[in-house]
This record gives sequence, C-alpha cells and structure tokens, in this order.
Amino acid sequence: MKFIRLLSVFFLTIFLVTGCSTSAKEDLHIKRVPVKLDHAIDGDTISVIYNGKPRTVRFLLIDTPETSHPKLGEQPFGQEAKSFTKKMVEGANTLELEFDIGPNHDKYSRLLAYVYVDGKMLQESLLEKGLARVAYIYPPNVRYVDRFEAIQKESQKKRIGIWQIENYAQDNGFHPEVMRTKRSTIHNMISSQTTGGDNKGAHTTPVKPSNGCKIKGNINAKGDKIYHTPSSPSYDNTKPEVWFCSEKEALSAGFHAPR
Repeated sequence: MKFIRLLSVFFLTIFLVTGCSTSAKEDLHIKRVPVKLDHAIDGDTISVIYNGKPRTVRFLLIDTPETSHPKLGEQPFGQEAKSFTKKMVEGANTLELEFDIGPNHDKYSRLLAYVYVDGKMLQESLLEKGLARVAYIYPPNVRYVDRFEAIQKESQKKRIGIWQIENYAQDNGFHPEVMRTKRSTIHNMISSQTTGGDNKGAHTTPVKPSNGCKIKGNINAKGDKIYHTPSSPSYDNTKPEVWFCSEKEALSAGFHAPR
C-alpha cells in the first residue's frame, strides 16, 4: 500500500511538472511580464528594460541565422530575420515576456523567454516566415515545442525562407557551405558542357551556349535560384551560372522568375 501511494505521488509530480500535454498547459492562465524595448539585436535576440535595467532576451526554443557572429560571420537569411524582428518590436504597442517553468536566464545572464508583440508570439511569427528553426530544446523549458515544430513543418512544406535551400538548416545549425557546394556542382556541369567534358581551361562564368538559349539562370547569395528572360528588368546585369532555352526548362531545374 505504501508503495502504491509513493507511485501515485511520483506520477502526480510528473503531471504537475510536464502538464501532460501542450494543450492542457495552454488552457492555463500563464503570466506575461510587460517590458519596454531597449533595442533589437538579432533575429532571435533583443534588449529590453526589465525591472528597471537593460537586459538581453534570448528567444526560447528557436534559432535564426547569424548576422555578426565572431566565428560564423553573417549567414544567409540572417539579415532578413534581424530586420523582421526589428520591425516587429519597434512597431509594437505592447511588448511582453513569458517565462517557462525552468531557469529564466542562461549562462550568459540573458533572459530566456517567449516574446509577445501586441499579443502575438514573435517566435511563431519567425517560424511562420521560415526565418527560424526550432532549436535549443532543454527541458523543462519546452512549453510550446510541439506547436513550434508543427509550424516549422508547414514552412518546410512551403519551402520558404531558410527552407528554400535543401540541407541549409539542420539539427546542428545552419550550413552555408551547402550552397557553395551546389554552386560548384552547377559550375562543373556547365564547364563540362562548354569544354566537351574536359575541365581544362573551363570558364568560371559560363559562355553563352551555341544553341542560342537566352534565359539566364542565377543563384544569389541566399541560394535562391532565379531565372531571367530577356524582358526581365535586371537581365543585362545578371551574370548567368546556367542557360535555359525555355521557362519550362528553368522551372524544372528548380529556378523561379524574379519576384
């Protein structure tokens, strides 16, 4: 009997700590702390006035590409994420923080929180735009991880933002080298075509094929594959990495028209 009572206490403790399910926890009234913006720092980091002092806030459960990392430098889509966060927090009428049940700060003394802009969680907005990945999942601060992962899956299906580039965003971070590898593959393919399979003397910029194809295929710094027809505004200034004979051919290769 004593063993059963101890077992019941154990499972009750687990229930109270984990909440059993995300939906159960979301039904609870969870306190949010109003703060004032100090300044935006990065896609997943801002500075706020908390308890009368400036404090850096690191967004819980997400990661955006870097813009000025001392080792990693600037990563593709880092500026887009930073600009989005900056626009959201600077235009907010109300800015609030929500803490999870675990530690509310990390080893760098940054606050760890869910950030709300006029009632909308900023983490969700970044994930919806494809500007962040779900990351740094450290229990017990996992209140919204299931919801975040569901949003991320939708962005992956749409292939927006960081998900446009296959294998760029991975479980262990962002990998710009994937884009460089893909570009190298395209250059090798073009060099092979223009030199009859011999890479000696291959051009780093492909010459125009003798078959008269006029549609230029270009991969920008973000890894975005864009094709330009002669009627495109930036056609003359575009340096082609591959040529296409028709828009259908370009689309089949994964390129899209300028937006």
